[in-house]
Amino acid sequence: MPNQYQSVQKMENGPGQKRHRYIRKEGHCNVVFRHVPEEWLLFVTDIFTTLVEIRWRVMFLIFALSYILSWLFFGILFWVIALAHGDIQDLKNEPCVYEVRSFTAAFLFSLETQTTIGYGFRGMSENCMVAIIIVTIQDVISCFIDTFVIGIVVAKMASARKRAQTIGFSSCAVVNLRDGHLTLSWRVGDFRRNHLVEGTARAQIVRSTVYASGKLDVTYEDLLIQQSEIVLVTPITICHRIEQGSPLYRMSLADLRKSDFELVVSFTYTDDSTGMLHQTRTSYSPAEILWGQLFQEMIRVSRRHYRVDYNLFNQTAKVLVPEVSAEEYERKKLLQPSPRHSPRHSPRHSPRTSPGHSPRPSPRPSPRSPRSNQHLKPPTVTVELVNDTDTNVTSPREDQLKNKLTLPENPTKPEM
Repeated sequence: MPNQYQSVQKMENGPGQKRHRYIRKEGHCNVVFRHVPEEWLLFVTDIFTTLVEIRWRVMFLIFALSYILSWLFFGILFWVIALAHGDIQDLKNEPCVYEVRSFTAAFLFSLETQTTIGYGFRGMSENCMVAIIIVTIQDVISCFIDTFVIGIVVAKMASARKRAQTIGFSSCAVVNLRDGHLTLSWRVGDFRRNHLVEGTARAQIVRSTVYASGKLDVTYEDLLIQQSEIVLVTPITICHRIEQGSPLYRMSLADLRKSDFELVVSFTYTDDSTGMLHQTRTSYSPAEILWGQLFQEMIRVSRRHYRVDYNLFNQTAKVLVPEVSAEEYERKKLLQPSPRHSPRHSPRHSPRTSPGHSPRPSPRPSPRSPRSNQHLKPPTVTVELVNDTDTNVTSPREDQLKNKLTLPENPTKPEM
């Protein structure tokens, strides 16, 4: 079925068309929304999140306009009050606001009131209750604007996206042998010195299939990570064992080069400084998955501490890895005989005990073998005949009966 989808996709998009990333390398989603119903209303309803997500220059422009427009609005109100009370025409009239005889003076009074400058030249009088109410409303609105601006700036500076930029993934993923299994691995590291409280790594295979009718189907397949819970003190290599049940189990090197998928990896963690939850993500295309490569070691031990060399963060080295799929590699391992049961070491097929061969003689020489007689000389024993009656007196005849008894040269020959 995937081959059928692939042929439909080629017919629809063309054989040489470049595929777009679903997730960019910096972690942003490559998705654009069109014709969203009541889009502007959604932005206004969640104005706080909208202002946090906009660019800094747009935010400064909006905040500057909010202050200037509020000064101008209340300046117009004070000028209208001065016109209605006759402060501009009659200079001898008791004014509502002292020294406000023109629009410029009314604007300056509004600015001084909202920013609490207080030059001591213009001020309120007790003649107009309307002017007093307007000043009170302006002070309250000024407090709301200041609070909103400070909150947005702080939230934008402490944004999770800025902290996520200090967590980096390796520029490529590698496939190598680990503990006798094909393993897909990539690196993640924290470029700041402060450590993370806890982190969770996750990986997915994203496939997009385009049908002849124009329908786009996006599927997600989770990859099982051996050690998903991570404390990111030093850079760590995250591993996925390609075993039965993995989407990459039947994929060889040739299949990988022909595949059209995207490996999306993410790392969700909590910062110990702010206690905020962050997430960093990136993606790898099949061309960025290096088969038969191994990440170089970047941690060294000194006398007092561990040293991490980030110059080796993306460096890899070639290793010997079979170019077959994990399924075929496991099958070949099962067919290969174990050293314990090989004919060379098996006692059943040993030439010493096989039924068709006679047992090999022992290298130890037998004590009765003829070869041993060449080295063993027969001992000489002298036997003296003694009279039982008198042990002290001996005759000359008895002295002549003293003979020497020599053992035969062949001890195994029976006595005569």
